[in-house]
Formats: sequence, structure tokens, C-alpha cells
Amino acid sequence: MEKLLEILAIIKPGVDFTKSSSIVDDGILDSMDIARLVGEIGDEFDVEIEVTDLVPENFNSIDAIMKMIERLEDED
Repeated sequence: MEKLLEILAIIKPGVDFTKSSSIVDDGILDSMDIARLVGEIGDEFDVEIEVTDLVPENFNSIDAIMKMIERLEDED
């Protein structure tokens, strides 16, 4: 989770992602941020995020993003 927080801090400095449960719904991350995040997650965690994974539920909180990453890692 620490690496994910580091990635998010680079994408959106100054945001405390640990306290938000609606990152997408509140507009903290926009579509360009998510596209960048997807690339960074793919590189860092060696997973491939499919178009079907690009739903707000997978990106609305740190826990949701980590669950998606863990699921994708398990699928490999």
C-alpha cells in the first residue's frame, strides 16, 4: 500500500488519500489522473488493468485500488 500512496502523491501532491473513500466521486482524480495511475500501477505492480476494470468502484479509495491490484496479481 505504501508504494501506491507514493504513486498517488506524485500524481496529486498534497492530497491525503488515506482519508478519502470517494476519490473519483469527489473529483480528486480526473480521467487523466486515472490514466496516469493505471500506467504507474501496471509498471510498479506488474499487472495489466483492463478496460473492464476502469470503473469508479475500483478507484474510489486506497482499499479499492489495492483490492483490484491484489486481484490482478492473483490472476497472473
